[in-house]
Amino acid sequence: MRLLIPIVIVAALACQPGDTPSGDTGPQVRDSAGIRIVENAPSPGGSRLPWRISAEPVVTIGRAEGDEPYLLYRVTDALRLADGRIVVLNNGTQELRVFDGDGTHLATWAGRGEGPGEFRSLAAIEPWRGDSIAAWYGPRRGVTLFDENGNFGRNIVIERDENSLLFNPKATGRDGAILVSHEPHMYETVEVQIRDPEGKIVASLGMHPGDERYIANEGTDRSTMYYPPFSARAAQTAWGDLFVHASTGQHEIRAYAGDGTLARIVRLGVAPRVPTQAHIDAYIEDRISWIPPEVPPEEVEQYLIRQRRAWEAVPVAEFLPAFNSLIADRVGHLWLEEFEPPGEERPGARWTVLDPEGKVLGWVETPDGLEIYEIGADYLLGDTWDELGVEYVQLWSLER
Repeated sequence: MRLLIPIVIVAALACQPGDTPSGDTGPQVRDSAGIRIVENAPSPGGSRLPWRISAEPVVTIGRAEGDEPYLLYRVTDALRLADGRIVVLNNGTQELRVFDGDGTHLATWAGRGEGPGEFRSLAAIEPWRGDSIAAWYGPRRGVTLFDENGNFGRNIVIERDENSLLFNPKATGRDGAILVSHEPHMYETVEVQIRDPEGKIVASLGMHPGDERYIANEGTDRSTMYYPPFSARAAQTAWGDLFVHASTGQHEIRAYAGDGTLARIVRLGVAPRVPTQAHIDAYIEDRISWIPPEVPPEEVEQYLIRQRRAWEAVPVAEFLPAFNSLIADRVGHLWLEEFEPPGEERPGARWTVLDPEGKVLGWVETPDGLEIYEIGADYLLGDTWDELGVEYVQLWSLER
């Protein structure tokens, strides 16, 4: 089966500035059978928060040429330790590169291999209890722990299910609990679980839809998998003492306590939006804009015709996604990246921010081209590229 590159979509949660419906009473909070339900009204999402992001990054890590630690390749995550050091996951070398608060390289941890603290497919890092670091997608698809000095601690094995399907780590909680699930892009339905700090099952959050997919039979023994335009994907994170497993196709967020019980339902207060033909056309043109280098110049025209026909046959989601991604900051707010329909893009990304209870506070715009990995009380940490394809990790100040 030939797999297409997963589609990166963003989604519109908030109303446009000034779109304040009459009679708006703001978020409504109630309890039902022990579940806190937050009903957000449309108007708060239309308010720009008076938070300020610096005009320029305060720290930039990365160079076009020079010493190896500064030459970044396929960064997939980064975090900031309590003392201000920045840990960069350089996937291209399977390393954790550590820099001081000014961006000077201090040390390199981990690396490619099969031994303790080494990786073949390192993909993500998160804070662990104290000032330790949890890293995952190693050889055993488990979690590897390092202390604040990069010393290998131990491996946490995440056992497979009864059908030998892998559970992949998705987020770590404050108490060392781990949110795991089957990989959503691989299966139609996935089980989501909470594991304890030893990797043992605490609770199952049940079965949930995986990422929406479409399999096109090409009339031979080959088929092609597509992520349909505007299709829903799974989104997971730790949010304070809770764990979130949500779908980008839903206009509500469900958060679970550490024992697996449903603790909070946050309804976003925005009506679903139907994609227009202009959205669909723009989406397809974007999908076929990249031409593989192996396609000869004289065959490009026919290649584009085939690709356009193939995409036109893929079913389109009924509604635009409710959001693209979500991330909880270090002070308990939940940030939801909004959707920009094709043809309606704007510079930078806009995020709807929920307070620790789930009430919509308003929205914030983040720097153009910055993929955000972590949001602290007073900073944004993310990854970006210049026009030559040189990669940089940047720290931006945030004044709330």
